[in-house]
Amino acid sequence: MRLVIQRVTEASVAVGEEVTGRIGRGLMVLVGVATGDTEEDADWLAAKTAAMRIFPDEADVMNRSLTDTGGEALAVSQFTLMASTRKGNRPSYIRAAGHDLAVPLYERYCRRLSELLGRPVARGRFGADMQVSLVNDGPVTIVIDSRLRE
Repeated sequence: MRLVIQRVTEASVAVGEEVTGRIGRGLMVLVGVATGDTEEDADWLAAKTAAMRIFPDEADVMNRSLTDTGGEALAVSQFTLMASTRKGNRPSYIRAAGHDLAVPLYERYCRRLSELLGRPVARGRFGADMQVSLVNDGPVTIVIDSRLRE
């Protein structure tokens, strides 16, 4: 699994005219699931997301986590994070997991992150054409891949 985490002052996701998720200060998380990913990957990434120290402390040093700040989280599924661009100019998505694996792992990630934060995680709609809006704070953008743990 691969995440792109952005520290935001606000973010939202809509499907057509319907806003399916909206947050204030916190983390906007794009979630990609690859073939072969497991529940352990989802759990590990949820724990990393909750504990990632990318919010400023009193000395303006990035030393506080989403858990520490009480911030919100918005998770949006995005299979294009699994794109391979090694050959040619058209990305290949052959590594992206199909719905049968991707949906349960995306849902598990969201559920586990919600448990760790003690509040709901706002979400997009899996597989839908979504419009994402955000104000990246910093800007701070972090990429985490569960296959690159060491």
